[in-house]
Amino acid sequence: MPGENSNISITQQTADRLAIADTLYLHSRGLDRLDAVALRDAYWPESEVDYGSYKGNAHVFAELVIGALSQQYELTRHSLSNTLIELSGSSALCESCVHAGHLLPGAKEELLFYGRYLDKMEKRSNQWKILHRQVVVDWIKRHPVVDERNSEAFDALAKGTRRDSDPLYSFLRSGET
Repeated sequence: MPGENSNISITQQTADRLAIADTLYLHSRGLDRLDAVALRDAYWPESEVDYGSYKGNAHVFAELVIGALSQQYELTRHSLSNTLIELSGSSALCESCVHAGHLLPGAKEELLFYGRYLDKMEKRSNQWKILHRQVVVDWIKRHPVVDERNSEAFDALAKGTRRDSDPLYSFLRSGET
């Protein structure tokens, strides 16, 4: 049928874009939950990162950043948007805007990071992972926080934490088949 191959191509492109997005989101989860396994799973073993003060192997970075985040911040939340993906076979170039909130110890201040991730992605054995990441800062600001997590209005809500004590991990285990 005419156009049948183009539908396959569009379907594969869509699947690739979704798989790339999942990898990028997994990385954010790894940072926010202090989950080194999730971070490493977003990168190929030989991947390199440029986080300014750290330039080198991504798997080494995964271990180092967990310690740094746990010491410097009470919680973090990385959110990606405006992700543009340029596919070229089993390679892709991605630009994602990142908005990362960092709650300082004592929950009296928050550091907000606005920037971008520039990622070279590679697909191997039908799996997309980051091959190189460069972080670009657009601006950063710090401001005071009034912590409302335990106020009457929000006291009954589950609270986000780090590592496997976060409600996410019991939620994921409950869905195992």
